[in-house]
Amino acid sequence: MNNTGLPKVILGSGKDQSLRRFHPWVFSGAIRKINGEAQEGDLVEVYSDRNEYLGTGHYQDGSIAVRIISFSRFEPGAAFWRSKIKNAYDYRASLGLTANPQTNVYRLVYAEGDGLPGLIVDYYNSTAVVQAHSLGMHRHRQEIAEALKEVYGEQLKAVYDKSKESLAGRYAEGLSNGYLYGSGGNSQVSENGNLFSIDWEEGQKTGFFIDQRENRKLVSSFAAGRKVLDCFCYAGGFSVYAMKGGAAEVHSVDSSNTAIKLTDRNIALNFGEDANQTSHPADVFDYLKGKDGEYDMIIVDPPAFAKRRDARHHAVMGYKRLNALAIKSVKAGGIIFTFSCSQVVDRNLFNGAVTAAAIEAGRNVRIMQYLSQPPDHPVSIFHPEGEYLKGLMLYVD
Repeated sequence: MNNTGLPKVILGSGKDQSLRRFHPWVFSGAIRKINGEAQEGDLVEVYSDRNEYLGTGHYQDGSIAVRIISFSRFEPGAAFWRSKIKNAYDYRASLGLTANPQTNVYRLVYAEGDGLPGLIVDYYNSTAVVQAHSLGMHRHRQEIAEALKEVYGEQLKAVYDKSKESLAGRYAEGLSNGYLYGSGGNSQVSENGNLFSIDWEEGQKTGFFIDQRENRKLVSSFAAGRKVLDCFCYAGGFSVYAMKGGAAEVHSVDSSNTAIKLTDRNIALNFGEDANQTSHPADVFDYLKGKDGEYDMIIVDPPAFAKRRDARHHAVMGYKRLNALAIKSVKAGGIIFTFSCSQVVDRNLFNGAVTAAAIEAGRNVRIMQYLSQPPDHPVSIFHPEGEYLKGLMLYVD
């Protein structure tokens, strides 16, 4: 043990270099021994083999054994969490997101990008939705809620914990999602002036895919007069933006009936019942078959095809097949926005899959832009793995 009373994780010789470069992960193979009793979720201090303090983080069983939340010693408690949340809030304020009536939905905390590995906090028009991805972070949920209340003041009406789906094992089995502060339910938010009905209690992730905000805006700027296909539409985010951008017609496709209902609700919220938009509950791969040259613009934004490295090859093959179908389905002079949110498929692998798709489709394809996540999903320069969203804007001859 050390003078803080926390268990002491001691690394093997030469295993401290990544922490000295402020990378926040300690892999299990780097640990030589642990002094003290370290249980899943406990705070521990990490030391070099020469007894030099390196950082403090949450311990867990697994390949990543410690996730560092501070590279300097601190007193665990309310002041620490308030400081971390305030730092994240001030950064979003610098982006113009914390007092913008046109956009009142954004990511407040993005895990390693904000020095809080294992924690996601999304802000939905006065409700903060907290999602812990580590047991350690979940244990601090009440302190995090109190910090959110202090930082936001009257801007915050409720804090909802939605961690059951993001935590694993027996710990998660005994959890239930619920309000840590206030109460609520479905809510209406505004993103770049477009309205969306959000259900953080029953919806996917925290309720909405905030990370596509800037890419949706880009779609809107190219949609005028085009026949648009929104694949894997979920809540209809790209469909709404395409309609707002003056699309001649929009088709929204998702295999989930719940997603289709959500899309229809959001289209009606913005355009009433007369929008030239049609929703199709169907498998996207099946839907795209036989659609050669039908669309002027296609958005391909599937769920993660791989969450583990051992599924990466199948994911790359899936991206190739999906993009080949999309490239065949767009007219000459058409535009495709295609994405991967699989963290284990890096940008080079994804670009390679799309290149192979273009070869298979036999079309000439030009890259118009490389796309990524917005600045409220910041990537720490010391943790490049934080860039998970990769996209390409393509022009097809």
